[in-house]
Amino acid sequence: MSNLNFSIGGLEVATRALTPLMQFTVNIQTVPEDRQIEAVLLAAQIQLQCPQRRYAPAEKQRLLELFGPPEQWGQTLRNRLWAHANTTVGSFCGMTKAMLTVPCSYDLTIASTKYLYALEAGEVSLLFLFSGSVFYLNTEGRLQVERISWSKEAVYRFPIKAWQDLMEAHYPNSAWVGLRRDVFNELDEYKRRHGLATWETVIQSLLSLEDPRKLNSASSATCPSRPAPRPEEVPA
Repeated sequence: MSNLNFSIGGLEVATRALTPLMQFTVNIQTVPEDRQIEAVLLAAQIQLQCPQRRYAPAEKQRLLELFGPPEQWGQTLRNRLWAHANTTVGSFCGMTKAMLTVPCSYDLTIASTKYLYALEAGEVSLLFLFSGSVFYLNTEGRLQVERISWSKEAVYRFPIKAWQDLMEAHYPNSAWVGLRRDVFNELDEYKRRHGLATWETVIQSLLSLEDPRKLNSASSATCPSRPAPRPEEVPA
């Protein structure tokens, strides 16, 4: 029989990747310590341990949609699934390290993204629930396969700033909102009908209920205008 213990050793933020990624270092220790392992197929379910932190008043307001009013949080504040990740670990003896790569979404229709976006600072506890398969040789030299116990887990104190910096690196000064196609088509028709230059102007027009032509003029005034052609450049 083979037994493995796991802990999270650290975090790297991949700001230069094509998509937002985080990489967690997983320390793997065999029991007994001198046990030879041929390979590990490692999977992890990562949960946000929402009850394991304090929340500022502004954070509580932004979390109303997820958990309701704070007086109900005794019943509604529960762990939230953040991501699934997996990796393959090669042959080792005793102890090794592996990297778990976690893609990060900025889709604010996803509950976990709403939660992280609502937080201002501090840390949130991450719970890693491990599973997978361990390959090793028995005393006769035959390859054996054993499932990783469902009881194997690890906790990591995740800094909110790491997620904020990653999103800012990939989507500077931006936020993403998903819309139903029919709603988007209505907005697109409104934008074209009023000759609005940007989607920001469309939203500002609807929020302020102002004349969209005034907002469009103000938006155009902030952009450098093209110089008027000289008389000899005007076509006959």
